[in-house]
Amino acid sequence: MTKARSILFVTGTRADFGKLEPLAIAARDAGHAVGFWVTGMHMLDRYGLTKMEVARTEGVSVHEYLNQRPGDPQDQVLAKTVLGFSDFVADARPDLVVIHGDRIEALACALVAATNYIRSAHIEGGEVSGTIDEIFRHCNSKLASHHFVSSEDARARVMKMGEPEDAIHVIGSPELDFHSAESGVTMDAVRAHYDLPAGDFGIVVFHPVTSEAATMGQQARDLFGALEASGRDFVVIAPNNDPGSDDIFAVLNDLPKDRFRILPSMRFAHFSEAMKNAAVMVGNSSAGVREAPFLGTPSLDVGTRQTNRAAAPSLTTVAASDAVAIAAFLDAEWGKRYPRHEAFGKGTAAARFADIVSDPAFWEGGLQKRFHDTD
Repeated sequence: MTKARSILFVTGTRADFGKLEPLAIAARDAGHAVGFWVTGMHMLDRYGLTKMEVARTEGVSVHEYLNQRPGDPQDQVLAKTVLGFSDFVADARPDLVVIHGDRIEALACALVAATNYIRSAHIEGGEVSGTIDEIFRHCNSKLASHHFVSSEDARARVMKMGEPEDAIHVIGSPELDFHSAESGVTMDAVRAHYDLPAGDFGIVVFHPVTSEAATMGQQARDLFGALEASGRDFVVIAPNNDPGSDDIFAVLNDLPKDRFRILPSMRFAHFSEAMKNAAVMVGNSSAGVREAPFLGTPSLDVGTRQTNRAAAPSLTTVAASDAVAIAAFLDAEWGKRYPRHEAFGKGTAAARFADIVSDPAFWEGGLQKRFHDTD
């Protein structure tokens, strides 16, 4: 066991917090001083002020920073986040900064850590998708000094970017740790807390695609028009705050309230229990291509946001405009269950993460990076 270290996790959305929380708790329980730097969507009323969920984590410090106003373009959000995080780490000087995925906040904080020679770890690098998010993700991998990836395929991609093999650790997707265990809440409690429909329901999460912002309104009209025509009930989680989200919200606001329960966010435990009991999952969230297959819930991946991200027997891909295919999926898959799909891990990522950062070898070596060619 190495000496206790100061480990700072950066979280900007409800989604990345669900992935980072298991790692943070495992590191805390291993004796490290754990903190969260909370920014992004967490700080905005429109998305449910999910900073409160981070604050419920016991035994960690929490530092909040408002990095945007509604409608700020991504380059301005990037600049504001760089300034805020730079000021924070100048005083805090954490031993390790942990960032996740492909969000603009992660890119800003990875850049600050690299330019200040602070050790950093990137969670779930080496994955592919269909938008500018993939560019951000690969940038984060190049800026980070350590990599915790979800699969052997992801490991191979990070190595192709010139990262050293001994800095890449395959641990699986951290959110599966939570999904593999009991959620701690009952479905009755979830229904009561969020006023969900009494019968079967599907979950819908449809985010904007930044490179397709001009068409997101039409895509949302097509998708939700097909869902409405099905006559079924759906629980809709609000989209994230990328460009194009206002056009999606405009469509959501016109949906019949008796069949579409629209929520700004859900606590992760409640979301996990809802996914385990949903008849299907629909949309373009990573939860539909990773978590739903792990839970055996049929999922419909809509559009390009998760292009080439995953394949599973329970996963179907369609265009938002293909009403016939959407209807066919709902008819054929509603309420079916599939065997657990473990391409992204078995629910043991947190323990593996804690073991690695508690090994003295993890902290050895300098932070000057060089390109490592692969054979």
